[in-house]
Amino acid sequence: MITSCSGSSSSQNLTWYNNSVITNVAEDPEKPEEFTRVSIGISPQIFYLSKKADDYKTLLEKTSQSHKRGKAYNIGIENKTNIIKQINEIPSKK
Repeated sequence: MITSCSGSSSSQNLTWYNNSVITNVAEDPEKPEEFTRVSIGISPQIFYLSKKADDYKTLLEKTSQSHKRGKAYNIGIENKTNIIKQINEIPSKK
């Protein structure tokens, strides 16, 4: 698995983890009512899904697919919060 991190800033202030696979999805032990804990990569980095986000169910579905099926996505993490804000399909190369 190859993972790259893009530090370019966008209007949403995200850091992108491109071609990344989720290695674990679990309730956050410290704040289970607020967050789901998500691990990315072989040497896992920990990020979070906010249960209060409007698109929580969509993001949770994509993280679950990645974890269960090994599907890679481009994952946008909000700077300074470690909260996953976007999970995008990887564009196919033609």
